[in-house]
Amino acid sequence: MTDSALPPAAVDLFCGAGGLAYGMQRAGVDVAAGIDIDPACRHPFESNVGAPFHERDVAGVGADELAALYPGGRARVLAGCAPCQPFSSYARTNGGTAGERRLLTAFAELAAEVRPEIVTMENVPRLRKRPEFGEFLGILGGAGYRVSHRVVRCAGYGVPQTRRRLVLLASLSGEIGMVPPEREEGRFATVRETIGGLGGIPAGGASGPDPLHRASRLSDRNLERIRQSAPGGTWLDWDDGLRAAGHARSSGKTYPGVYGRMEWDRPAPTITTQFHGYGTGRFGHPEQDRALSLREGAMLQTFPEDYGFVPGGEPVRFRTVARMIGNAVPVRLGEAIGRSIVRALETTR
Repeated sequence: MTDSALPPAAVDLFCGAGGLAYGMQRAGVDVAAGIDIDPACRHPFESNVGAPFHERDVAGVGADELAALYPGGRARVLAGCAPCQPFSSYARTNGGTAGERRLLTAFAELAAEVRPEIVTMENVPRLRKRPEFGEFLGILGGAGYRVSHRVVRCAGYGVPQTRRRLVLLASLSGEIGMVPPEREEGRFATVRETIGGLGGIPAGGASGPDPLHRASRLSDRNLERIRQSAPGGTWLDWDDGLRAAGHARSSGKTYPGVYGRMEWDRPAPTITTQFHGYGTGRFGHPEQDRALSLREGAMLQTFPEDYGFVPGGEPVRFRTVARMIGNAVPVRLGEAIGRSIVRALETTR
């Protein structure tokens, strides 16, 4: 028996650094625990979300173990963003790994055994075309869930990115779906609104007060390239001598988004785990000659400016922190998912 006066409680599978959990909390969903195999995620999850972190492979978590993480008397939410790499465009041609793809099925099977009142899952839109997604839907449907899923524009929920994501919501007690978007085209949050107030830093430099407001170094060649890059432009803006051999081939013309600067008054491109590198996408700062800093990437993922990713006094490792930021569910999207859950539970009381 659940007490409708108490907020729902969630366990976050594949919790990472806590973007989904932190967002759901802001919407009124308590987070009881997070589970992830990456030990680096313990500090950001526990210090910001304030819930225990369990370093586990989700495929090895049993139903009884999961059920024991929930407090009594609450509506239970099982949330998670199974690793999306197996369903990415790269995996489409290279197959991913069977072990990674199995994690999605493990998620669904845990839901079917534990039967929380609400299940939510976020992933890449391409997942809808995969047989694993059909299996996921079949397992939830067989367990009595009513399921909705749709691809959402994250910018509609206040995320300053062009990112689109698949959001699934399932309920044992009635209809459930995403709350309507808050913003429309022309009113999306922009790069300027989000990171325009941060101090300037050079490539390879950092801001003293914030250990995460630091940018990766650029080679002399890439420094000259970014100096010739216009916001929203491409490598076609450069002098011929700065273009790589691949750019001269016809195939190179299909990748205009690499080595690009963002535009101040538009949303950023999708923040990936490689956002700290100038040559890995359109991650050049709109006016400073460098790629995004770690803090800027986190803020574009809508983490608060003071969200901690590394324990005080420990070194900041670019790849580790960038991986956590790029893999995260944007906080504002997590908040919208949380509001959708709270709304659905309120309508069934």
